[in-house]
Order: sequence, then C-alpha cells, then structure tokens
Amino acid sequence: MFAEWYKPGGCLEYPLMELQFIRAKKAVVSNASMWDTLKLLPQEVVPKSYSNRINTTSQCESFMHLHLGFDAEGIRSDLGIHHIVVNDWERGVDADQNVVLISVPSVLTPNLAPIGKHVLHAYLPGTEPFELWEGLDRKSAEYRNLKAQRSEIMWRAVERAVGPGFSREKCEVKLVGSPLTHQRFLRRNRGTYGPAIQAGTDTFPGHSTPIPHLYCCGDSTFPGIGVLQLLPVVQL
Repeated sequence: MFAEWYKPGGCLEYPLMELQFIRAKKAVVSNASMWDTLKLLPQEVVPKSYSNRINTTSQCESFMHLHLGFDAEGIRSDLGIHHIVVNDWERGVDADQNVVLISVPSVLTPNLAPIGKHVLHAYLPGTEPFELWEGLDRKSAEYRNLKAQRSEIMWRAVERAVGPGFSREKCEVKLVGSPLTHQRFLRRNRGTYGPAIQAGTDTFPGHSTPIPHLYCCGDSTFPGIGVLQLLPVVQL
C-alpha cells in the first residue's frame, strides 16, 4: 500500500479505488510495526541504513490467548479482577509456557457480561515462540491439536485462579488465539509483541522516517511496548 502512497518527494496520497484517492494535507502516519511498514515501502526510496536497522532489530515472541464466557453461579464472590500465575520462578517470567496473566473484567463491571455470567481473558505475555506455528494450515488437525496442547497451561491457570467453582466443561464461550491469530487479524509480523529493545542497551526510534511526510507511531517507536506508547501517539 505505501508503495502506492509514495510520490516523488513525499508520501501524501493513497488510492481507494479507480479515480478515487485519500490525499493527506501534511503527512501519512503508519501504526504498523517497523517490519510491516518497511515491507509496504518501495525499496528504491528506503535508505539502506534504515532498512538494516529494522531488519536487525530483535523481536519479542508472540501470544496465546484464551477468551471464556461462563456462569457465575458457584464462583466465589470475592474473586479478584486480575491474576498472575507463575509456575516456576526459577525459569524467569519471560520463559515460554510459564507465566499466565488473567483478567475477569465482569467482576468489576458486571454489565460487560450477561446477567449472572462472567467474561475472562487469559494470555501468555509475549512468550509464545512463533517458530512452533510458522507454516501451519489454520484449518488443519495439526493446528487444532497444537492449540489444544499449548493452551492447556492457560486452562490450568484459570482453574487455579478462579477456584473450584469453575469448570471448563461448563464454559459457554471458548476461544483460543495463537500466534497465527496475531499475525492474521492484527497484521503483526510473525505475530510479534513488538521490538525486543532492552532498557539501558538501546533506545526505541522516534516517529520520523527518512521518507518525507511519512511518520510512524505505535509500539515500534518511543516509548515502546505497552500502554505508555499511546501517549505520544495521541499527541502526534
């Protein structure tokens, strides 16, 4: 797409359909990751130093997600909204299949779910290796089996956090997301969480690019991954 946006001297318009364009008055802002943005640019206008920096930036791993809807009957009334399950502290919080984060927002805001129900989101926080999933057919039995296998740690964490009143068999909504889900629906390069830039060793790039009138925002730019990255984006 950016290859179509680019005009000599700058990046200012995008064709919607035949004879129709979106024309920017000042600039185009990309919220895609640095790797995805680079793929959208015509190679002949990208300085080698810029592409080399992006191509040599390490990536965080991807995610597994578990979305559930279940009956609140039998669930303890003092259930908290947020839970973290660490199976082995010795392995570290960035080890795969070790840490599970859980949120039950309907505990705090009941109208997020039907009356008498709960919604829950559990995930592996950027620790799922994309290599395990790369090239799999999302419609294949191999893919379904791998999802069942790699999501089991989240099910066990939910059972531990929610308590004995929870039953996975009684869940009315069961949705499992994989790194391929991230890659497809969020259009994330290799389903990555974002750049693996360590504080104190390197810094996230700013929002300008070598392409005139093209700026970048989101978690590939300062201040990086997480909620904080939204602040400069809003200002931009």
